[in-house]
Amino acid sequence: MNHKAAPKTANAEKVYHVKKQDLPLSCPSADMALWNSHPKVYLSVEKTGEAVCEYCGAKYILDAE
Repeated sequence: MNHKAAPKTANAEKVYHVKKQDLPLSCPSADMALWNSHPKVYLSVEKTGEAVCEYCGAKYILDAE
């Protein structure tokens, strides 16, 4: 069988570094286009220092000040 690979979801392979002043953190963030993305979700990065969006797979890392 010939299977086509599924198209990659937006932001699936991107890593974003954020600072404490960027909190509360949401994906998509304010600088991302909302019309072609997914519903806004809030992500908690305070405890572990990182979070992955359940919709698009974007990884967010909280940088030390």
